[in-house]
Amino acid sequence: MSAGSPGKKPAPRRRRSMTAVLAVLATATTAAALVSCSTESGNKSSSSVSPRATPPNTASFSGTPPSAMASAAKSAVASAKAEASAAASSASARASEFEASVSAEVERANATAAKELAKVKGQGNATADVALTGKPRSQTGGVFAVVVNITNSTDKKASYAVQVDFKDTDGKVVETRYVGAENLDPGKRAQPLAISRKPPEMKLTAKVAKAQRY
Repeated sequence: MSAGSPGKKPAPRRRRSMTAVLAVLATATTAAALVSCSTESGNKSSSSVSPRATPPNTASFSGTPPSAMASAAKSAVASAKAEASAAASSASARASEFEASVSAEVERANATAAKELAKVKGQGNATADVALTGKPRSQTGGVFAVVVNITNSTDKKASYAVQVDFKDTDGKVVETRYVGAENLDPGKRAQPLAISRKPPEMKLTAKVAKAQRY
């Protein structure tokens, strides 16, 4: 009994040792599995999730944002419309502005010419001393105007009164203007303007209807 008993008693200690070894192995395996899962999870996460787009830093932009560009375009359109509206003002208003640049003395001479011609019957005595030339519309605000060239062909000082008729394409007189030149020396020339107040789109021609030397 004593000889056989010592051979059987160590068995429990071996089982406890094996249990401890198995526990350590299980713990190591679990830890390894956790590490493996963590690594795989990390790899899967990094491979399946796309990086989030970073919005641009608008502070570094040198251009104009689209909304501002649209606003600028609208402003440009509004400005163009305003300019077009101003350019489309009545011919009468533009003629008045152009005539405002003419001296008061010339206006007085024109008024005197109208009075003088009211006394004249027929075409007057000085039509040969008067000729008309066109005035570029770019210099008259778009209105139709002619230069009335008056030359004193006598050997004495003389004053002139001229009536200019504006006719349409049918030959009908649609407007009459009066211009004058006072105390013109012999051989000298005056060049007053006859300005139409009709719309610029009308096709007009100008003709000396009367010219009187007095």
